[in-house]
Amino acid sequence: MHKDVEEVLFTEEQIRQRVHEIGAQITEDYADCSSVNGKPDLVLVSVLRGAALFMGDLARQIDLPLEMDYMVVSSYGASTTSSGVVRILKDLSTDIEGRHVIIAEDVIDTGLTLSYLIDFLKDRKPASITVAAFLRKDVKGQADIPCKYMGFECPDKFVVGYGLDYAERYRNLPYIGVLKPEMYS
Repeated sequence: MHKDVEEVLFTEEQIRQRVHEIGAQITEDYADCSSVNGKPDLVLVSVLRGAALFMGDLARQIDLPLEMDYMVVSSYGASTTSSGVVRILKDLSTDIEGRHVIIAEDVIDTGLTLSYLIDFLKDRKPASITVAAFLRKDVKGQADIPCKYMGFECPDKFVVGYGLDYAERYRNLPYIGVLKPEMYS
């Protein structure tokens, strides 16, 4: 797998350090949160599959009670770019009304999927919705999505590793790397 990577953008150590910093900031920002109906006030929502590793690592860096839930949202199909057509394949199991929701997102590229997801979740009346994105690509015409917690800005290249894949490969790379074009063209 490593031979398929053109260059490493963010090392395993850089990732570990940045996720630690984001977790510490969330802990500070939500320190006064209590509970809603006996459940933690804070809910981390991961969009599977890409954000699962990020959310797992992030959750361990937040020193507060929290609940984790998962969604499966599709807008890519078999393509390397978002189609803009969003389908919810697995919805939340958790009631988020009155709770603080942090969406743990792997990468914001066009932002269309995430924008749709935020609007979709707002209908459930959470106390707040915040985004913690591991990567934000430098893409022209990107949707305007406020992202309070940002891992890294990255160039508009096809990146893999740390949960990000191409055709279900490369998710387990411990770093973020640029995939060689011949691997997906």
